[in-house]
Amino acid sequence: MSEKIKDRPGQSEMDRRDFLIRTAKMGVTVGVAAALGVFLHDPFGPRAPKEKPPVALPDFAVPRAGKKMAIATGADRIKTVNGAIQALGGMGSFVTKGDRVLIKVNGAFASPPSLCATTNPVLLAEVVRMCFLAGAATVAVTDNPINDPQSCFSLTGIAEAAKSSGAELILPEESLFTDMSAPGSQLIRDWPVFTGAFKGATKLIGMAPVKDHHRSGASMAMKNWYGFIGGRRNIFHQDIHTFIKDLAVMIKPTLVILDGTSTMVSNGPTGGSVSDLKQTNTMIVSTDQVAADSAGARLLGKTPRDLPFLVKAEQAGVGTSDFESLKPVRVTTG
Repeated sequence: MSEKIKDRPGQSEMDRRDFLIRTAKMGVTVGVAAALGVFLHDPFGPRAPKEKPPVALPDFAVPRAGKKMAIATGADRIKTVNGAIQALGGMGSFVTKGDRVLIKVNGAFASPPSLCATTNPVLLAEVVRMCFLAGAATVAVTDNPINDPQSCFSLTGIAEAAKSSGAELILPEESLFTDMSAPGSQLIRDWPVFTGAFKGATKLIGMAPVKDHHRSGASMAMKNWYGFIGGRRNIFHQDIHTFIKDLAVMIKPTLVILDGTSTMVSNGPTGGSVSDLKQTNTMIVSTDQVAADSAGARLLGKTPRDLPFLVKAEQAGVGTSDFESLKPVRVTTG
């Protein structure tokens, strides 16, 4: 019994051995933690998710050797749009057999056609008809309105015009928007863009009325591209002229049609009374959206220098603000 007791280590020796084991374990734990700390440490602090690389939308422009702009005068929209497009060689110069045409209208507000705050439905139906006659396989009409889309398309007459002329109406469903960054833009960065509307499209036509605008000074062809933007896009009003320029750089249309038959000269962009309108009897059709808007500015009694987005877009190489340099074909309709 005494021998067994003698062979057992003393209490002090057990305490020392236990201490050494625990110290060794602690050292391993601290070492692992330190190694992980070095591995995970970011000297620059928390990093934001990596931004997606810029993505360019399709280029729908049609190279032309001939005239790039026509201005028709007259009170009948069907006659003036036909006159202007015929002066540029006809719709067949822009839309050919098998094309899938996307028409971007201005359907932003739930207001009747008589107030001219949105694309005129009679004019829309005629342009759709012309596209089909030129051989288009399909024609689609779209916008991302400020108000409820279905109400806007219904009250403006756009929905009925699309249906009666055989065009598809694309509603701005959430699934059709993609977060993207536009090349060269400091504003359109990881922002929802209505990319689904472009799926399968081979040609793009923009159709907008000429209107006063309380922030940008005017709402015409380039401002119309706002409808391809989702999210809380009103935040871009803080730098609206740069943003309109960015839209014009991002969107390269086949053709723009600017309706100045009745121009909204005050209280734009919504208006609300026929007293806000002035009969200017002008239809502008061009492959150059800067030139089209510069011509439209005259209907508002303004020059490109009065509208900074035109100057910015010209400097960005989108087009020319000196629309007369294009020697536009002028047509007078009965």
